[in-house]
Amino acid sequence: MDTDMFLEQLKLTDFKNYREAELKFSEKINCFIGNNGAGKTNLLDAIYYLSFCKSYFNLLDQQNIRHGSEFFAVHGTYRFSGDPNIVSCIQRRNQKKVFRFNKKEYDRLADHIGKIPLVMISPYDRDLINEGSEFRRKFMDGMISQFDPLYLDHLLHYNKVLQYRNSLIRQCIEAGHTDQALFSLYDEQLAVSGQFLYERRKEFQHSFIPIFRQYYALVSNSAEEVNVLYDSTLHQIPIAESLKKNFAYDLQMRYTTFGIHKDDLDFRIGNYPLKKFGSQGQQKSFIIAIKLAQFDYTKDRMGFKPVLLFDDIFDKLDDQRVNSIVNLVGRDSFGQVFITDTQEQRIRKLFAESDIDHRIFAVNQGVVEQIQNHLP
Repeated sequence: MDTDMFLEQLKLTDFKNYREAELKFSEKINCFIGNNGAGKTNLLDAIYYLSFCKSYFNLLDQQNIRHGSEFFAVHGTYRFSGDPNIVSCIQRRNQKKVFRFNKKEYDRLADHIGKIPLVMISPYDRDLINEGSEFRRKFMDGMISQFDPLYLDHLLHYNKVLQYRNSLIRQCIEAGHTDQALFSLYDEQLAVSGQFLYERRKEFQHSFIPIFRQYYALVSNSAEEVNVLYDSTLHQIPIAESLKKNFAYDLQMRYTTFGIHKDDLDFRIGNYPLKKFGSQGQQKSFIIAIKLAQFDYTKDRMGFKPVLLFDDIFDKLDDQRVNSIVNLVGRDSFGQVFITDTQEQRIRKLFAESDIDHRIFAVNQGVVEQIQNHLP
C-alpha cells in the first residue's frame, strides 16, 4: 500500500505518563484502547508534536516531562514514498526545546510546519463552537499555514508588530504624547501583512465550504443546510484606513481594536447560529465534518495524505454512525489513521469482518501492548 507518507515507528522516553514506549504501526488504521487516564491521548499528542513542534493540549512543553524526570524525548520514523525520515523532539527542564529532522536541528520551528501534515479530531474541538473567536482563527491559521509558509511568515510578523503597536500605545498614554512616525511605520507593516492574510483567508473559505458541506451530509445523513462564513471588518474598510480612523479609540482602549486579529468564522445550521440552535448531535457532526474537510483540503494542497488522529470521538455516536466513519477513513482516499476508544468490544466488533489493514493496541497506565494485527 502506498499512502505517500506514514508513521512507521514511535519511540517515547519520559513523555507524560510514559517512562518508555516503542511502537510500530499499520500504514492504515491504528487503535489505542483503554480506560480514561490510561495514556491513550498522550500517544496521539506525541504524534501531534512531531507535526507541529508542540502539544495539542498543553501550552507549556516542560509540563509534558514525566514527573521526576529531567527531559522528554519523542522520536518518529516516517516513510515518505518508501524513504525513512526521523523526526525528533527533545525538551529538557529549563532549556530550549530541540527539534530535528534527520538529525539536523531547526533554527526556526516554523520551518518544520507542513513537512508532516496532520489533522486531529478531539473532544476539545467543541471549543471551536463554544469559545471565542481566537479558537476559530487559530483553526483557520493552522490549516492554511501547513501548506503556505508565506502565510505563516506574514502571520508571525503581523502578531509581532501588533505586540509592538500595543506596547507603544501604552507607552504613549503613560508619557502623555504620541510617536506618530513609529505608529505610521507599524501601521504600514500591519496593512501589508494584514491584507495578505485577509486575501488568503477569503480564498480558504471559498475553497473549503463545498468540501465541508459534502462531509456534513455524509457524517450526519442529513440534508440540513450548513455554512461557515468568514467574518472580517476588512470586508467593509481597508486595514490601513481603519487603523488611522480608529487611532483615538485605540488610545482610549489601550490596544489595537481593528485588524485581522479580530476576524472570526461564523458557523451556521439552517441559516441560524450553530452554537444557539444546533443540537448536541448536530454540533458533533458539524465538527467532525469540518475536520474531515480539513483533511481533504490539506491533502489537495500538499499533494499527499495527512495523518489523521481521532481522539475519543465515538462517544455519544450511535453504532451506525461510528461504522460509517470508520468505513469512510478506511478508503484509499484517506491515509494513516490513529483512533482512541475506551470500549475494546466496540473496536473489535468494528474490525471483526473488515478487510482494512489495522492494528489494535491495549493501553494501561503508560504501558502499551499490541493485541491485534491484520493485514489484508
